Amino acid sequence: MDFMTQDSLYLCIDQGGHASRAIIFNHNGEMVTSAYCEVETKYPAKYYVELNAEDIIDSINSSITKVLENLGEKKKQIISAGLATQRSNIVCWNKKTGKALSPVISWQDRRNTDWLEQFNDKNEEIHKITGLFLSPHYGASKLRWCIDNIPEVKKALDQNTLAFGPMASFITFHLTKEKTFVVDPVSASRTQLWNLKQHDWDDELLTLFDIPVSALPKCVPSVYNYGTLELDSKSIPLRLVTGDQSAAMYAYGHLQADTAYVNTGTGAFLSRSSGQLQLYSRRLLTSIIFQDEDHKRIQNHYVLEGTVNGAGSALEWLGKQYPDTNIYDNLSEWLNEIEKPPLFLNGISGLASPFWRPNFISKFDRQASTDEKAVAIVESIVFLLKACLDEMSKLSSPPEQIQITGGLASLDGLNQRLANLSGLPVYCPTECEATARGTAYLLADQPASWPEKKTGEWFKPEDNAELAKRYDNWLTLMIKNMRKP
Repeated sequence: MDFMTQDSLYLCIDQGGHASRAIIFNHNGEMVTSAYCEVETKYPAKYYVELNAEDIIDSINSSITKVLENLGEKKKQIISAGLATQRSNIVCWNKKTGKALSPVISWQDRRNTDWLEQFNDKNEEIHKITGLFLSPHYGASKLRWCIDNIPEVKKALDQNTLAFGPMASFITFHLTKEKTFVVDPVSASRTQLWNLKQHDWDDELLTLFDIPVSALPKCVPSVYNYGTLELDSKSIPLRLVTGDQSAAMYAYGHLQADTAYVNTGTGAFLSRSSGQLQLYSRRLLTSIIFQDEDHKRIQNHYVLEGTVNGAGSALEWLGKQYPDTNIYDNLSEWLNEIEKPPLFLNGISGLASPFWRPNFISKFDRQASTDEKAVAIVESIVFLLKACLDEMSKLSSPPEQIQITGGLASLDGLNQRLANLSGLPVYCPTECEATARGTAYLLADQPASWPEKKTGEWFKPEDNAELAKRYDNWLTLMIKNMRKP
């Protein structure tokens, strides 16, 4: 890698559910320029959520081309690149030709739920091995579905030309000159096939789910020589690959032990650092967020994680029912005006932590107008985060503050409700798009000069007995509706 200087620039690729972004940061954590290209998420059948694999690669290349054009001669100062992706997306391709043999199957996809239920008695064992709970959101059931239902995938497996695994591996394969076939620990861990202690594929789980290890990529650390990006007559080493939620935690430098981190987007994710210690909760995930073995001191960073599947996706679900109403443009005003919305039992994209019901039926507790429903959905996100926070506090001392980033962090009404309900101050940085910034921080080898200029907004907790009462009623209804008839 080129020697780092104050003039060094870093190319950060953020592949999300709605767009691929290329963003350039300097060594002081300042964004220099950015570009993006939209991608389309498709819903071909109930529980199916897909993206076109070739479109993903094209969108990344397009955004990189645009950002290099923006840089002009300064592109010579780029010394390394990093990639952050949605963690649980999977795809199958031909390892010789690179041709995609399946769509990108999104983390939201639950098409193989019924098949997975045969392993319910293994849930506790799987949690100990992987840090995850048995769920169709993770990669194992999706990979098995591809083998069982896509003839081209089965044929490639029989001919030993099948490559499959996390979307991050597919992107790395296509971006690098060397066609590198490897996987980072964050993405690998989301397949439900990766051993959290051994940092490699788990033989017992590969056998259980009947997944061929020959088709899976080699497991490597987050910081690794992933290969070379040949961009506009310049060779740039791809030095870091990680997950979007993992990178977001590092957006403003070193992780703080007293802080709970929330990142919002399609889903909402609550994480609390446990350093190099793996903590296990009965209802939360134990997740690896970073691994670096290239330095003299090996770093393995873990968190306890609560996941809310229905965040931005829940608002999108409502928007499709009312296409003539611009929900996002009006939401901030509605959050200020509506004081007593209905309760929304939020199982959009499947109910995750701390309840874990993949086919939970979403519904409002009463008839309501569009604006009331939108506010109810926002409150359900806050309620789910609160339930995860309470579960997290059973295992360690409660955090002293919350930091919130991502698209929904721009909603002051959400942030204030989270502060009121949790009793904790909530900090929203000025720059809420945290994934690329965190990627740049890790690429720059975690410089001490990185801390954010404290220009964000604090939301201090206020007494709100009505909100607390709605939460208690919501929790009662959730538990009641989870019981099988």
